[in-house]
Amino acid sequence: MGLVKCCREQVVAVSPDTPAVEVAKIMGEKNVGSVVVVTGDNRPAGILTDRDLAVRVMAQEKNPGEVRAEDVVTRDVITFQDSMGIYEAIQKMTAEGIRRMPIVDNAGKLIGIVTMDDIVRMLGEEMAAIAANIEKQSPPIQKQSPPIPM
Repeated sequence: MGLVKCCREQVVAVSPDTPAVEVAKIMGEKNVGSVVVVTGDNRPAGILTDRDLAVRVMAQEKNPGEVRAEDVVTRDVITFQDSMGIYEAIQKMTAEGIRRMPIVDNAGKLIGIVTMDDIVRMLGEEMAAIAANIEKQSPPIQKQSPPIPM
């Protein structure tokens, strides 16, 4: 199964010149912990998390109205092609120690994002479907009375 099947297509993205205070407001309004910083042609330039804002802006006592997304973004963003398989993505996320993956098309343009939470949720749904199928095809379980203590 490709990543595009479980990614969120409505990615919260900001431009590099967005003030940190606006990024924080957007995160609050959209109820997300990260935004993808994109260039003018919608290519991911990095990821900015709520932790980045706390550590790189607030803890450094910088003015969040003056600091721009490009000043505090994690630039070495690892993107995934929409055709990548889910298990390959899990292996790469684990190896790289990342929890969020911007998904790009063949031209490198942002088309979605998938998080570890999304993958866990999707795998849980798949496991539930498998369990339901097994249950449907199995003989009924005989209920036994609990043993009587002596």
